[in-house]
Amino acid sequence: MSLDLTAVAAQVINMISGLKGKRAEQAQHLQNALTTLSDTAIDLEDLKKKIKAAKTTWLVAEIYEGLNQRYPLPPLPPDFTVIAADGSHIDVDRHQNTHCYLINIGSVVLTYGSQPDAALASDPHLYADDKDLVLTHPTNGREQAVEGNILGAKRSVEECKALVALAASLPPQNPILALLDGTLILWGLEAFPDFVTDALLINGMLKCLDAMKKLNKDRRLALASYISYPRTTDVLNVLRVAVCPNDIPDCDKQCPPAHGRDCAGLNGVRDRDIFMDLLEDGERSALFISPSKIVKEYYGDHKVYFFYLRVGDEIARVEIPQWAAENKDLLNLTHTLIYDQCQRGQGYPVALSEAHEQAVVTGGDRENFRELVESTLTGEHLASVTSGKSLSKRTRWV
Repeated sequence: MSLDLTAVAAQVINMISGLKGKRAEQAQHLQNALTTLSDTAIDLEDLKKKIKAAKTTWLVAEIYEGLNQRYPLPPLPPDFTVIAADGSHIDVDRHQNTHCYLINIGSVVLTYGSQPDAALASDPHLYADDKDLVLTHPTNGREQAVEGNILGAKRSVEECKALVALAASLPPQNPILALLDGTLILWGLEAFPDFVTDALLINGMLKCLDAMKKLNKDRRLALASYISYPRTTDVLNVLRVAVCPNDIPDCDKQCPPAHGRDCAGLNGVRDRDIFMDLLEDGERSALFISPSKIVKEYYGDHKVYFFYLRVGDEIARVEIPQWAAENKDLLNLTHTLIYDQCQRGQGYPVALSEAHEQAVVTGGDRENFRELVESTLTGEHLASVTSGKSLSKRTRWV
């Protein structure tokens, strides 16, 4: 049975009505945020200390360049290359007796200038060995299945590995921007045992970032990840700390939600709202540093910096490792090439868009993959066992 849109329609009308009623309040909260952002009375060094001492349940960005700085679009180099990698996967189907998963990595090399060129590829890889299906503790034998969020993290690592291989294969003459979609931070690993973090982060993502940094020694190579329409509030939360009347903010003890908070006048505002008002098309914000616990504990000189970039009517979040952020040449290269990619891609980096097209696994692909596995099992005279739930979903019986 399909969704009953008639039953939902009245709920949609009520939702829209509620949104209209909140617009005036949200506009005032945004104005409060902008006023605080441009308040010249704020001492940045004191604010940095206050942020460091604060005890909050929300992420507060570290200040690097300031709060309301705006940087114009740097000039575009005459010749340059943009590379990108993106991935898609088919997760383990626990209703099948054949346990395996597939990761498909799409990659793109786009060269601009005097000798334009393009190369697009996809590389599907099937994982079915026992060593691929679980991560194992090196001493006590404890296991963690590679599926769900763990498989998502593994895919991110494989995307970065593909990007390193692309960068290493290119001649060093042209400046290069290496792009990933989403974030450089492997969020959520704190919920898993340390050996999972060791396998995916220390021996996975961070090794890739090490390799990318080494490649930068004999070429101009910038690395960045691009987040379209971000929902983050890291910078907004800096302003929450700034307006807090307490010398050392401790939200749960000093300002229980039931009693109201001094920063409530900033509720509902996101970073993108602030920078949409502050930035002109092509401008970037100041640099900030990610407050993520996992970044602080593990990333070292790959500490994740970020800035916001205005691309037409959208604000994007761009994340870069510390070694790229603190190199003005690489920072400017990242700024101008990402904006150029968005102009070529109708608001989104064309290299990432093409890499996604190479990587995407459709619903039809998933069904064909399942049928391929089952038919191959049958051809080899092996039983293909499935759960009753799975069989019921695939069989119309009414």
